[in-house]
Amino acid sequence: MAVNSEMQIGPWVDERLAALRTEDHWEPNLDAALARLSSQRDARRGHGPRWFWAAALTTAAAVGLVALPAPRALAQRCLNCSVALWQSLAAAGPARADLIPEKSRKLAPDFTLTDDSGQLLRLSNLLGRVVLLNFWATWCHGCKTEIPWFVEFQLAYRNRGLVVLGVSRDDDGWKSVRPYISQKKINYRMMIGTGAIAAMYGADQSLPVTLIIDKAGRIAATHTGVVRKSDCQAEIEALL
Repeated sequence: MAVNSEMQIGPWVDERLAALRTEDHWEPNLDAALARLSSQRDARRGHGPRWFWAAALTTAAAVGLVALPAPRALAQRCLNCSVALWQSLAAAGPARADLIPEKSRKLAPDFTLTDDSGQLLRLSNLLGRVVLLNFWATWCHGCKTEIPWFVEFQLAYRNRGLVVLGVSRDDDGWKSVRPYISQKKINYRMMIGTGAIAAMYGADQSLPVTLIIDKAGRIAATHTGVVRKSDCQAEIEALL
């Protein structure tokens, strides 16, 4: 796939998606995401082509999956994840804590799930602590970028009141997640999410989705796509 300076990836993707033959009704909508990525790339054109080509290869791989006889839902989620990675790799500038004003924050929807140690975890029991809640999957490349940062945050801030939680969206659940936890030495509590819980947090259409929840249990920041490490750290520190 050739990607020129005018970012003509949209028509290429649309043509190939239109050629697919599937019994399932699946209509991906990439126009808004691609327009956003194009504008951000143009705004940061002076930061060099390295990240642009890295993200281009990732997107090409995801589009290739769409063209294969793979489950359409998985293909769409992988493509969404790649689009999110474009946004993150193009990001630059100083760290900033872009928090929702306190009076506008909404209470985080409560849920109860079993973690990787077999213990029940109820989100509302964590009042008084800052919570980083990350929806992810083992097949999501952007998620793999973020997880080492969250491991660092858990280690650096746990004694100051931070709790990092991971909610996996892997279809085969612990079969994929347990080996990944061991391989990556993940030091925070991990759970297998449901579609209903993901939908409550806007994590049912794309991954990763990361939320920062304040000590009162209200959502102080939401990041759809790969969050900048420095921004996420600044938000945590501001709430702690």
